[in-house]
Amino acid sequence: MGNTDQLWFWGTGDAMGVPRVYCKCSVCEEARKEGLNRRLRSSVYVSGEQGEFLIDCGPDWRTQMERARLTFIQHIVITHAHFDHIGGLPEWADACRWLERKGSLYAPQEVIDTILRQFPWLERNAHLHPLDQGVKLAGWEIRGWKVNHGKNGYAYAYRLAKPGFAWVYCSDSIALTPQQKQPLFAADLLVLGTSFYKEHAEFSTRSVYDMTEALELIREVQPGATIFTHMSHDIDIKKEYGLPAGVQIAVPGMKAALSQEA
Repeated sequence: MGNTDQLWFWGTGDAMGVPRVYCKCSVCEEARKEGLNRRLRSSVYVSGEQGEFLIDCGPDWRTQMERARLTFIQHIVITHAHFDHIGGLPEWADACRWLERKGSLYAPQEVIDTILRQFPWLERNAHLHPLDQGVKLAGWEIRGWKVNHGKNGYAYAYRLAKPGFAWVYCSDSIALTPQQKQPLFAADLLVLGTSFYKEHAEFSTRSVYDMTEALELIREVQPGATIFTHMSHDIDIKKEYGLPAGVQIAVPGMKAALSQEA
């Protein structure tokens, strides 16, 4: 019997989310009215017979928890210490305090250090676990590595593996070096951040792959399947982008099986 683990996309938006409060573009207006393009900040929930955990805890965490009908989550893995990925930690810590349950946060030590400079009281409510040497969580062997985040510095990507299945979560990256690309090879699933279809801004001002660049990366590393996330209001779910087989855009709330049987 294969594993029954599932990936649930709680948020698929970039740092500002969709709709932008100031914007009246067609995607933002559709997000306000029909809501197909309404995107909370990027976060995914992994669950299975051996447990569950969340990757990233942005400022929409409370809304995401309410939608999932959950009151507490024990384990959170963080990719990097930017607000759209850690802005919900104070509310998570408050839940830990009121429920008298210490949570567990996992991140590379340098990310933990940055988080503690912003939220120095967090250690009172949660155990902080450096995962520089990897960690096993809910049955997944998790290994992180630093990736280029363009003008925003760096983030971490994670490769998660169980017997018979391996997948990568890389929400915030651009222009990966050959060394940074290596863990992407032989992945059954790649979850990759792509903020725009084609971003025309000066390269030095950018921080995340656009979709055209992501397709070039996919052709190189050849994952079994790819799901795009971390999308801005430039991406319209209702539009046909002519993506190749095995590549899709994450719809908010969608679920994907983490197994070969999917």
